[in-house]
Amino acid sequence: MYISKSFIPILKNNPSEAKIKSHQLMLRVGMIKQSSAGIYSWLPLGFKVMKKIENIVREEQNRIGVQEILMPTIQSSEIWKESGRYEDYGEEMLRIKDRQDREMLYGPTNEELVTDIFRSSIKSYKSLPQLLYHIQWKFRDEIRPRFGIMRCREFYMKDAYSFDISDEEALFSYNKFFLSYLKTFKRLDLVAIPMAADTGPIGGNLSHEFIILAETGESKIFTDKRIFDLNTDDAKLEKKSLEEMRKKYENYYAVTDEKFNKEEFEKKVSEENRLITKGIEVGHIFYFGDKYSKSMGASVDLPGGKKDFVKMGSYGVGVSRLVGAIIEAKYDEKNEVMKWPISIAPYDISIIPMINKNDNSALDKANNIYLELKKNKIDAIIDDTDENFSSKIKKMNLIGAPYQIIIGKQTEGDLLEFKEVGEESQKLKLNEIIKLLTEQKVKN
Repeated sequence: MYISKSFIPILKNNPSEAKIKSHQLMLRVGMIKQSSAGIYSWLPLGFKVMKKIENIVREEQNRIGVQEILMPTIQSSEIWKESGRYEDYGEEMLRIKDRQDREMLYGPTNEELVTDIFRSSIKSYKSLPQLLYHIQWKFRDEIRPRFGIMRCREFYMKDAYSFDISDEEALFSYNKFFLSYLKTFKRLDLVAIPMAADTGPIGGNLSHEFIILAETGESKIFTDKRIFDLNTDDAKLEKKSLEEMRKKYENYYAVTDEKFNKEEFEKKVSEENRLITKGIEVGHIFYFGDKYSKSMGASVDLPGGKKDFVKMGSYGVGVSRLVGAIIEAKYDEKNEVMKWPISIAPYDISIIPMINKNDNSALDKANNIYLELKKNKIDAIIDDTDENFSSKIKKMNLIGAPYQIIIGKQTEGDLLEFKEVGEESQKLKLNEIIKLLTEQKVKN
């Protein structure tokens, strides 16, 4: 891709309405454009990052055996009245009527709809467990949308649902998602801490939020620093292994402010290991038993002719929110440098030639490098504009490809000036750069 042909409307300065890093960068580098309060168009750069995040989320859901479906954004009010949530949900729900005067709503979540799908198709315990997920737009009519995509009204989300025959089996499903989320965030180069949390309007009696540390986070968190040293690489998709894995985390105090108990915190965590800070919620999992299945009649036949209501859980990841959360975690606001993890970077590498008006040799060299990288499935962007060199570097630092090839005075023969953003440059041959990038992409 050439900068001159790309749709990346970069602004010279941070927009005045943007107060946090992610909102500032996303507007400035042309990742999004506000359509109305809390609603955004996703432009090519932002959309590319979001779709890469979506693919990682999808891969990790598929890995634990969850089946993908797609539910509509518009739902009937009838199933919400069945569950008892239609009046209780509050003004965040956007209620509408169609031309037949039927009450409809723009889905803020999907517990009712997926329960309706399940009850119409699954009748026997022999078909359990069932794990279903979809990735779809949601709408919650926030009273005061702010912070760009971090607290907006329309957002892109993965939500999954589990259906099991017993509490024991349901906790097995819950733990599968617990592990899947840890692996998902690790692939996004994030350290996400699972924290005991309130269930809110979803309901139930077991819930964990996955929080990443960030000064701009809206969640106040209290935790034991030693939780950061835990490793789940050896966890297997077996009941005992998953139970032990979750207990590792629950052995350390980690809660949001809704669950905070000062006396318990000071008793369980030594002073040198206490951490009180802010964080951003990037995922939330719930177990709520038969809360929805009972009210909506989602039961299955058991051995011996009896029936019982299935036990359910729900599991959400804010796909669009993760774009902002990663910026909050990675963007160097002081030096105006964004370094995306290579797993989701809009481009793997940027090529920055020093172009003279009467000499196209640097651009020609950049084109040849670009073609070779493309041949090796490495996604590159070339700044082929006639801007001065420092402006080009600044622009590419904002776009955030994690690696750069600079073609200028220090380029000698087949040695190229190559650098990882934030590190010292080095002289490498193109085949060495291709090998390094290929290895990094495979690793991530």
